[in-house]
Amino acid sequence: MKINEIFYSIQGEGRWNGLPSIFIRTTECNLRCSFCDTKYAYDEGKDISVKDIIKKISDYPCQYVCITGGEPLLQKETGILIESLLEKDYKVCIETNGSQSINELSSRDKVIISLDIKCPSSNMKDEMKFENISFLKEKDQLKFVIKDKEDYDYAKQILEKYKPICTVFFQPVWGTEPKNLAGWIKSDGLNVRLSLQLHKIIWGKARGR
Repeated sequence: MKINEIFYSIQGEGRWNGLPSIFIRTTECNLRCSFCDTKYAYDEGKDISVKDIIKKISDYPCQYVCITGGEPLLQKETGILIESLLEKDYKVCIETNGSQSINELSSRDKVIISLDIKCPSSNMKDEMKFENISFLKEKDQLKFVIKDKEDYDYAKQILEKYKPICTVFFQPVWGTEPKNLAGWIKSDGLNVRLSLQLHKIIWGKARGR
C-alpha cells in the first residue's frame, strides 16, 4: 500500500490523548478541507508492503497504532493492514474523514473508529455520509473541527439529529481562539469533550512528531 509516513509520537487527539502511539499515515485523500494540515499526504508516499509496515513498527516500544491519512479507506489494503496489526496484538484506531462508508469497518469490534464530520468552514460538508454515525459504537469517537460559531451551531444540529452513542470531540481549528469554543460548550452544557491537539502544543506543526 502507499504510505506517506510512519512515526512514533504522543497521540494528541481523542480518547487516546496523551498516550505514546505509532502513526501510519496513508497517501491520498479525496477531500480538500480549507484548514487541512496534512496536504503533503495528498500524493507524497511510497509503496510499502503490509509485511514491511509491521516489521518497521516492531522497532517501537508501543502497542497503540493509529492509522491516519490522507484517507485510509481509499486503499483496499487497509483492511489487510488492520487484520495484521490485530494478529500482532496491537490496539488499533483508524481515522476516517466521513466521506467513506464505515459499515464494513464497524464490524471489527477490536478497532476504534475515529470519524470526522466536516463543518461548513471546511468547504467539504456536502461530502459527508451521515449514515456513518449510526454505525459508530460506544468504543468509537466522533470529531468535529470547528472554526467559528457557524461551525459550532452546525455540529450541534448534527448531534441533535443523529444522536451518536460514542464520545464526541469538538476541536478548534488550529490557530483559532479555543476559549470561544470552550465558552460555547459551557454555555450550552453540551456532552462533548474539548480537544486541543496536544502534539501541536508540544511540538508545533513539525512533521512526524
